[in-house]
Amino acid sequence: MFWPMIAIALGFLGIAVLGVLAIKVFVEAQRLGRQVADTTRKVNRAAEDLERAAADLAGAGETLR
Repeated sequence: MFWPMIAIALGFLGIAVLGVLAIKVFVEAQRLGRQVADTTRKVNRAAEDLERAAADLAGAGETLR
C-alpha cells in the first residue's frame, strides 16, 4: 500500500511542477508579445519619420532645379 501512495504523490507533484512551468511560460510569452508590439510601434514611427524626411528632401531637390 505504501508504493501506490508514493506513486500517486509523485504523480501529483509532477503535475504541480508542470503547472508552475506552464504559468511561467505563459507570463514570459505575454511579456515577449508586449515587447514585440512596442518594437513594432517604434519601427512604424521610424518608417513614417523616414518617409517624411524623404518627401522633404525630394521637395528640396525639386526647388533646386
